[in-house]
Amino acid sequence: AVVLVFIGVGVWFVKGSNYTPVIPENTGTFGEFGWSGILRAAGVIFFAYIGFDAVSTAAQEAKHPQRDMPIGIIGSLVICTVLYVAFAVVMTGLANYKEFKGVAAPVAVAIAYTPYKWLQPLVKLAIIAGFTSVILVMLLGQSRVFFSMSRDGLLPRIFSEIHPRFCTPWRSNLLFMVFVSLFSAFAPISMVGHMTSIGTLFAFVIVCFGVLIMRRTHPDIPRPFRVPWVPLVPILGILVNCALMYGLGWENWTRLFVWLAFGLCVYFGYSRFHSRLRTEGDR
Repeated sequence: AVVLVFIGVGVWFVKGSNYTPVIPENTGTFGEFGWSGILRAAGVIFFAYIGFDAVSTAAQEAKHPQRDMPIGIIGSLVICTVLYVAFAVVMTGLANYKEFKGVAAPVAVAIAYTPYKWLQPLVKLAIIAGFTSVILVMLLGQSRVFFSMSRDGLLPRIFSEIHPRFCTPWRSNLLFMVFVSLFSAFAPISMVGHMTSIGTLFAFVIVCFGVLIMRRTHPDIPRPFRVPWVPLVPILGILVNCALMYGLGWENWTRLFVWLAFGLCVYFGYSRFHSRLRTEGDR
């Protein structure tokens, strides 16, 4: 609702001169304006689109997941893309892009160029309230991931314990509530956003490889939803995701490798010995 209000109010006060130049000249440093700046910005703002991934984690709670999941994922992507692009076009049309540098509340800056300055505190409050829904969805998604991994034996059983009344993986929810609260309290928001983006992009690269491998090793298993144009779509997905990851810079790659090393330690130290899939295969 806040996005629609901002677009509806601001579109009437857009100045075409604010769109010039369309692509500001690069400063000589990779990622600062120019085409490399677009590449880096695309990787950074990818964080705003990862909500569609959370839809898939709730597949077990859908009545008809084979039908509903593709509709939910693709539909959310289309709607969010249209709204985000329209929002960005209006915001950069109200104020020159240079005025947003180092500003914690860029929407308030843009609204100041309209006659409705009284909307500033209301929009700020609405955005803060909107963050709560985003946090809830992200916590829900990650707790379900750990729930599934625990049921497969990749994590201790404590993460798959269901609350007797609410029928939710409550221990996983508590774990992530505490961890995310502490991490977000002490880590810079820019670092958290970049780590989230590069980690999610890396996960999608693995998914694309998984589609290629599964089509070759298990071509006959039932697939209510089939990825079209294989291998073209997975290969394009790998290339695009890797390009976005490259644009995020080597500092974030270093953080990614640290998290991967931690994950490998968990896998080789615990998961591979308790994996239900491996145990059933040995039988």
